[in-house]
Amino acid sequence: MRPQVRFGVLGPLRIERGQAPGPAKHRTLLAALLLSAREQVPVDRLMSVVWDDRPPASAESVLRVYVSALRKVVDGIRTVPGGYLLDVEPDDVDCHRFERMVGEARRARAEGRVAQAAGGFGAALGLWRGQALADVESSVLRRTYGVPLEELRLTALEERVELDLRLGRGAEVVGELRALVGAHPLRERAWVRLIEALHQAGRRSEALSAYRDARRTLVEELGLEPGAELVAAHQRVLNDTPEAGAGAGTRHRGGVAVRGGGPGGERGSSVVRGGQGRGGVAVDELPPDISDFAGREPVLGWIAAMVGERAAAPVHLVLHGPPGCGKSAVAVHAATALDLPDGRLYASLGARPPSAVLEDLLRSLGCPDGAVPPALDDRVRLYRSTTARRRLLVLLDDAADEAQVRPLLPTGPGSLTLVTSRSPLAGLEAARAYELGLLGEEEAVVMLAGVAGHERVRAEPEAALRIVRLCGHLPLALRIAGSRLARKPGWTLDHLAGRLGDERRRLDELSAGDLAVRGSLALGYRGLPDPERRLLRRLGALSAPDFAPWVFGVDLEPLAEAGLLQSRGLDEAGQERFGWHDLTRLYAAERLSEEDGGPAGVLAAIAGEILERARQARASLLPAEPGTGRTEIHPPGPASPGLTPPYLTPPDLAPSGLTPPGLAPSDSSVGFGFPEEAGLATGWLRQEARWLSAERRFLAACVGDFYRAGLYEAAWRLAFYLTPLFELGAHHDDWHATTATGLDAARAAGHRHGEALLLRGLADLHRAEGRTDAAAAALRAAQPLVEGLELARITLRLGLVQAAESGAVRQRPAQAPETGSPGRSEGRGAEAERAFVRALRVFEEAGDRRGRADTLRALGALRRDEDTLRQSLAAYQELGDPRGEAEALLDLARQQLAAGRPDVARDCVERRLSVNRRLGDRLPEAVALLVLAEIEAARGDGRAATEAARSAVETFTAYGDRRNTARALLALARAELQAGQSNVAVETLRRTMGEFDGLGDPQGRAEAEQLAQEARRRPDRHI
Repeated sequence: MRPQVRFGVLGPLRIERGQAPGPAKHRTLLAALLLSAREQVPVDRLMSVVWDDRPPASAESVLRVYVSALRKVVDGIRTVPGGYLLDVEPDDVDCHRFERMVGEARRARAEGRVAQAAGGFGAALGLWRGQALADVESSVLRRTYGVPLEELRLTALEERVELDLRLGRGAEVVGELRALVGAHPLRERAWVRLIEALHQAGRRSEALSAYRDARRTLVEELGLEPGAELVAAHQRVLNDTPEAGAGAGTRHRGGVAVRGGGPGGERGSSVVRGGQGRGGVAVDELPPDISDFAGREPVLGWIAAMVGERAAAPVHLVLHGPPGCGKSAVAVHAATALDLPDGRLYASLGARPPSAVLEDLLRSLGCPDGAVPPALDDRVRLYRSTTARRRLLVLLDDAADEAQVRPLLPTGPGSLTLVTSRSPLAGLEAARAYELGLLGEEEAVVMLAGVAGHERVRAEPEAALRIVRLCGHLPLALRIAGSRLARKPGWTLDHLAGRLGDERRRLDELSAGDLAVRGSLALGYRGLPDPERRLLRRLGALSAPDFAPWVFGVDLEPLAEAGLLQSRGLDEAGQERFGWHDLTRLYAAERLSEEDGGPAGVLAAIAGEILERARQARASLLPAEPGTGRTEIHPPGPASPGLTPPYLTPPDLAPSGLTPPGLAPSDSSVGFGFPEEAGLATGWLRQEARWLSAERRFLAACVGDFYRAGLYEAAWRLAFYLTPLFELGAHHDDWHATTATGLDAARAAGHRHGEALLLRGLADLHRAEGRTDAAAAALRAAQPLVEGLELARITLRLGLVQAAESGAVRQRPAQAPETGSPGRSEGRGAEAERAFVRALRVFEEAGDRRGRADTLRALGALRRDEDTLRQSLAAYQELGDPRGEAEALLDLARQQLAAGRPDVARDCVERRLSVNRRLGDRLPEAVALLVLAEIEAARGDGRAATEAARSAVETFTAYGDRRNTARALLALARAELQAGQSNVAVETLRRTMGEFDGLGDPQGRAEAEQLAQEARRRPDRHI
């Protein structure tokens, strides 16, 4: 006989001497320790529980006082590293004993010991004394433990009643079930059990009346028709006519409808012939199709095609995808349209063992009660022989793994098995899988309208789109949102969209009756082993839409197998990427907050690796770039291709001896060796650039994650490291967002130099956008924050802005400073030259070779001095910077073109294009193509000029770079005009004027209009 329970949380808090602690916070603390008996509970977690996620500054010291007081009442509270532990047997606490007893009862049921299982469920339910945690004032505990315990209680009650019905006790449980549906009127399974109990007790009219009450409640409260299980129970009552025998009861086991088998039911052969179930009735157990099913044409077409290929073997199809994506609805909808001659079976699997499911399937196929063998192997053999000569459709819903499904596959030629699962069940032999994604936007709106009402959606189309996007196009979330609107006719769609807009409340809002996105996700989460659960929680610290395994250094495939992550395939760097639904991300973040105290610790642990990887990749874009203090680097040598280059921790980025997280100082006196190892070097640089591009969205999201977690150093440093990536790819939105966050972080960290570096990057962004006033303002704001070399770098950039304002230097559309244009003006041009000279003097005195190379290029372009430009080219080659070399070559090409030497200019551009293509730098390549178009025009080759300009337009358009697209269109129109294609040029110029209008550039628009007038005057040669 088991000892009495010593502690109770299934009702008001109780301890063995019958008196719980008095103060509310003491009760909460004790409840938290009891719910985690014999497990360490971190101090942060206890503070969150006791103060409901709002602990005061003194919470930790006050908590120690509470623990001391509790020790006078309860023995066994131990202090452990980082927290506390209550050393009591789990069986001494009623909730843990309840969960164990429910598990034992379920095992007894699976083994066929029905009466013992019913008694076990009854004993477990007898431990309850009221609502879980009834007198504990903690919403955190109620949400994390109370709600799941209450759900398990209701489920156990329903399972016990189902066993009572098997034992013929329907009349005995009617009263209990009426109380249950009164307390939980939206719980369909409770109504199912009540209908079955009334039916078994011979009270058929009351059973039909109960169904009407259930349907009315669901329609009025949720706007939903009854589900498959409830409809099936109703149908069984309707089919029980006097001719069929009033005593032939109907039972419903684990989601599989089973007809007959009560007193007076048929007893006969274990195999029913001719495609009929018991009593000669054809087997057709599919749940009803939903009336508002929307879209899904690709998967429905795939299923139809697979069925059309039926030959001598059975067909097994797996629909898999994330929680809530509508796998079951698609399977039922597809199965409803298929008419197999020998019937259709349905089983909801969940965590049920194959033996229990086989018992129900065999009974559905006509096997009498006494003929179902007890052993699994015998049941499998009987099932296979029963299905061997039949063409059946078997729908197996919510499968956990391959081992659960294999024994349930029918063997008849031409049979079809449809399996739904969160996993692709890759190990299921001879099965074909289809990953079910999210609904398209149009499909999602149609589904929302089908549930909430078409008129309401048509009245607020923009709000409907917001709801669809906030639900992430997830069918379950859309159904819940539509149900809430159906229940609340006074709500507007805009009101619901506003409620869903708060990420902290979104999962709470997406709940209606027994439908809940959180509950669907929790099923998958609870089914994971502890390491995978911890990994999912850690991923909850990230806001990025996708990520690669390197972030945590672990295999993400198990989470993909569980349907909580989805493989996005290989990215451009060759890594497999994994993504997740936004609601899964919110659930993971919620679990992280509840169980581990929040994201700060997780992000702090990975910040060093993220920063180092970003820093290395940045160096591949800008070797020895200004602002890092590095002067030379080299790529991995042939003997160590997997190594990354050594770096010097920049003294200007680590004042007062502070070293960035995850970074270590190293020797800076290493050579690059680029000319001798050009293939190796450019291959390495290209791969690093691809990695950085593949990780762009992830790294940009990390800037915000670090900032929100209070990791200000990591946030501003990462924002700074990413600027050349955003510049090289014209990702201006990311550049703006990360720079703004980085500036906030640098200011919060009190890092003046970091603020100056980001202001310098902001000025580069403004220059790239043609906003010279804003660029100058950012640079002037940075000047008081720095001195020495960094002040010289800011002076250099201010000179570039002044040169651009004077018209003496063109704005660069790509990564490196692009200078050099016809005509040197006074005023701003003179100021720019003085700034360049001052900066050059500082760089040469300090030995900063990169600063010297950049300044020589700016001076050479401003002065149109070929010797100075060639000095800058040599300096970049000595640094091993192919991108700087490429920019210097382009400046030389412009200088040669202006000097009337187009053939020499063409050679410089070709060398520039060769470097761009080896590195995979598409936007700089497009810039060079525009210069090539000018050169070909000067050489009189209109066709070649047109081809080069058109290629540049295509690249700028593909990258969404509107400003350079407009300039490239203007160049294309000039080339077309030169080639004699006046009419084509006019059409190109119409598009060009539209682009300039969109940019708000009247000067560009006027230039295009002037060229269009000239084009209209020229005859078209139709070349």
